[in-house]
Amino acid sequence: MFKNYFKTAFRSLKKNKGFTAINVLGLALGLCVCMLIVFYVIDELGYDTYNSKADRIYRVNNDIKFGGKTTQYAVSPAPLAQTFLNDFPEVEQTVRFRERGGFNVRKDGQNVQEDRMVYVDSTLFDVFTLPMIQGDPKTALTEPRTVVINETTALKYFNATNVVGKTLTFNDSIPYKVTGVIKDIPKQSHFRFDFFLAMTALDESKEDAWLSNNFSTYIVLKKGADPKVLQAKIPAMIEKYVGGQLQAATKMSYADFEKDGNYFKMTLMPLLDIHLRSNVNDELGRNGNIQYVYIFSAVAVFILLIACVNFMNLSTARSSNRAREVGVRKALGSPRSALIAQFLSESVLVTFAATIIAIISAWLLLPVFNQMADKQLAFTAQTVLWLLPALLFIVIVIGCLAGSYPAFFLSAFQPVDVLKGKLSTGFKGSNLRSFLVVFQFSISIFLIIGTLVIYHQLKYIQAKDLGYNRDQVLIVNNTGVLGPQAKAFKEEVKRMTGVVNATMTGYLPTGGWNNNTTLFESPTLDTKHAVNTAIWDIDEDYVSTLGMKIKYGRNFSAEMKTDSTAVILNEAAVKVLGYKDALNKELYLPLDNMAKKLQKLHVIGVVRDFNFSSLRENISSLVFILDRNSGALSVRLTPANATAVLAQIKDKWHTFAPNQQFNYSFMDENFENAYRTEQRIGSIFIAFTSMAIIIACLGLFGLAAYAAEQRTKEIGIRKVLGASVGIIVGMLSKDFIKLVVLSIIIASPLAWFSMQHWFLSGFAYRDTIKWWIVAAAGGGAVVIAFITISFQSVKAALANPVRSLRSE
Repeated sequence: MFKNYFKTAFRSLKKNKGFTAINVLGLALGLCVCMLIVFYVIDELGYDTYNSKADRIYRVNNDIKFGGKTTQYAVSPAPLAQTFLNDFPEVEQTVRFRERGGFNVRKDGQNVQEDRMVYVDSTLFDVFTLPMIQGDPKTALTEPRTVVINETTALKYFNATNVVGKTLTFNDSIPYKVTGVIKDIPKQSHFRFDFFLAMTALDESKEDAWLSNNFSTYIVLKKGADPKVLQAKIPAMIEKYVGGQLQAATKMSYADFEKDGNYFKMTLMPLLDIHLRSNVNDELGRNGNIQYVYIFSAVAVFILLIACVNFMNLSTARSSNRAREVGVRKALGSPRSALIAQFLSESVLVTFAATIIAIISAWLLLPVFNQMADKQLAFTAQTVLWLLPALLFIVIVIGCLAGSYPAFFLSAFQPVDVLKGKLSTGFKGSNLRSFLVVFQFSISIFLIIGTLVIYHQLKYIQAKDLGYNRDQVLIVNNTGVLGPQAKAFKEEVKRMTGVVNATMTGYLPTGGWNNNTTLFESPTLDTKHAVNTAIWDIDEDYVSTLGMKIKYGRNFSAEMKTDSTAVILNEAAVKVLGYKDALNKELYLPLDNMAKKLQKLHVIGVVRDFNFSSLRENISSLVFILDRNSGALSVRLTPANATAVLAQIKDKWHTFAPNQQFNYSFMDENFENAYRTEQRIGSIFIAFTSMAIIIACLGLFGLAAYAAEQRTKEIGIRKVLGASVGIIVGMLSKDFIKLVVLSIIIASPLAWFSMQHWFLSGFAYRDTIKWWIVAAAGGGAVVIAFITISFQSVKAALANPVRSLRSE
């Protein structure tokens, strides 16, 4: 019986090749896009789940409000980990990470810069699941100057993985003994390090410094322990330890500190939430964003709905043509159940064919999608295990849903009414079909507006005046390896033809080092008159090289010895301190954690505010201090012959450091990389929006063909009576265009509200949604719809009226 249903369904679909092709193609595109997005979402939600204790691991985040500034950190004080173990019975184990930059590692006589290095406690393997290929995880990181490397690194430096006991040389002189080799960390991890260095060699890790925050601290709760109970105990711990050192340093009690509106807060961040729900200072890696997961999930649902709406639309449009078939079948004694099964069989068959095409298309498009989304997704055996049952479910659900209208509605027709032609209706005869057209074009217009807003915001960021000039600035990284020769290298570069100026420091507005501290207005360290600020070591060429502007006062001068205790403030710092004129004001910088030693500083100038962090954040306080810092050399080049100058600088580098790798970048590229996620999101949005429009237009094309077919005789009569092609095209198009205009009216406010509150709200600096964005999206939708409809309308208008008026 079922074989007969599908055989008859295949013949019916084959008879209407055009509508079948449109149905299959539209649904296949929708399913293909939906599958790609599902792969992306599952990958994002899968971060850190490889850890066997993932549900019990928490990172301690640190929120501090002090000196007019509120900052959230992913780091905490050095003694916190041991305190958790000592004071809280809920805690099973802890581990700390400390990033201090990378090292040069000797390989075949050359030094290779390695940045993915971190100091860790020996308890690393008790917290995280990092399978060891060779070595003992219990003792691998207990001794100073020992390192655990991953499999790829072992092959890179030794061409083997059985390398325990061998030595790696860092920075030409520091030997590190390899005590373990682990498997490469899974891609779905919020940290990706190649070298794990023993923390025991780091004196900083042993300090009882509660007012300094440099360590990423992770804890494992015992089974059954309630994180909320532990969280409730943390404020008392802060008051005891942080408050004690605060009072010793500033002579202010913790209660008075809080009365002034300041606070220290430590919160437990679940490990499985870090990748998508954490974006604070000093993260161990670049995280994702849960908002993008929500947005892409919604897009997947929207596109699948558009495809299903197309399917249903075309099925209902053809249903009146099947009415006579139903009448004949019922007159010959066919039961209603058989008719329902017949229509559902056709629908499921179309859905199955579309699903097969969608799987093949997704497999072929996956490399392109990976490049766009910066992912490494792949079809694996594990993927097939969940994909096939999901697709089988989709085939059944969509097939039955799309076929439900013709199956249950048409099968209920009375044969007498059908055979008398009373049920033949045109396009205007179906409110359901009109609703479905409005629904799918509303979604398409929503996506078009969203894409334009994302694109416009990215352009706004690129064009914004940041307060410095990032164009034509070459950054030579890791100049610290030059040691005492770093300054001489800078002077040599400055003398080159084509070099405007150069500055040496690791503190750069497009990313690099950062350092936060507190400056006080008086030596009594009164917290009411203090500023919590970033403080950067720069040289006298920094401001001019990066094109910054001194608002008033002056820049640093190498000729003035008193500038060794001078500082330059940005406008934000002046505002927090409440100065009308900051020149010659005195500030005090604690030189140790207990503020027993102070450095007296004097203000010589104020630099105009510039964006030195993400445009998602407002400009905060910043202080320049004149000091030697050889982290990187920034070189401003003339636009002409930049390539030749770069080659000269590279040659000069090898003169100073023949065995050191020359590592460089350009500041404008670094700026673009900071917003690479948004650019990827924009590209994906454009691709998916294009798919949505194509799917919607496929449905509109089919409906236009159906409408023209239904009105064939009317068109023939109008042509005989003298109607022009333009009049006929307008007649056939106006009903569809009205529905598209209604879609614009519905989608525009929804899109404006969503993008304003979901996407743009993530930027401190954002442009408004211009009226022309909505107008362009609406106008574009109307034009696309009209072109789609016109193809069939013109074809019908140009047809010979003799054929259309011929007797059936």
